[in-house]
Amino acid sequence: MPTVTISGRALHYEERGSGTPLLLLHGFPFSAESYWPQLDAPPKGVRLIVPDHRGFGQSAPVPGVSTMEALADDALALLDALAIPQAVVGGVSMGGYVAIALTRRDPGRVKALLLIDTQASADDEAGKARREQVAKDVEANGVGPLAESMLPKLLSPNTAPEVKARVDAMMRRQSPQAVAAASRGMATRTDGKDILSRFGGPCLVVVGELDVITPVEKAKALAGIVPQAQLAIVPGAGHLPNLEAPRAFEKATGAFLSAL
Repeated sequence: MPTVTISGRALHYEERGSGTPLLLLHGFPFSAESYWPQLDAPPKGVRLIVPDHRGFGQSAPVPGVSTMEALADDALALLDALAIPQAVVGGVSMGGYVAIALTRRDPGRVKALLLIDTQASADDEAGKARREQVAKDVEANGVGPLAESMLPKLLSPNTAPEVKARVDAMMRRQSPQAVAAASRGMATRTDGKDILSRFGGPCLVVVGELDVITPVEKAKALAGIVPQAQLAIVPGAGHLPNLEAPRAFEKATGAFLSAL
């Protein structure tokens, strides 16, 4: 996995293919590995770039809260290091929050948006309290109990056992400090409806049909915010359709990416 240096620390990323740059940002609490089907078989005509967020995977940690803006700044620094002036920017769940924050930071860098099982709304007070409790629990008990509680919500009952096992193992490998910092960072995120309503580029909103975390109704609401948004529902998938149903996911995203 190649590395760039940002403010004296290592940011690791995966890169595959050639063509239109596609920056994909991973969800919580994962790493770049969470795009393994797409990394194994990148879309045609696409230069796929998938970083590990700070502290996750092989990227170096940073003290303090990992706000969505900080993760977006890391992603922009990666594009700078790779001399990429503009990219399709996408993300699953928390990665979608980062994609929205990046769009707010520097909309000119965003050729198009690919928002996967995510939402534009900020957390309410109860949601913020849950994020803080997650952070405290992970700091006290490690990532294992969080992985155990999250796995049934992340994946549909249709998911292959080997995919469930790999997702579970990936979560358990993450640093408790990074997971806590990101949980607190998600609690601080701002509402993204204003920037999305002004985004003038193409946008595809993808959602798993059986997602219980950000269900289809939220995806429809998200698509209704962005002027040029399309909606794609992946049948039989939960919160991670790119892993649960990679072929259906690629079919849903392929035409969108080809048109760019």
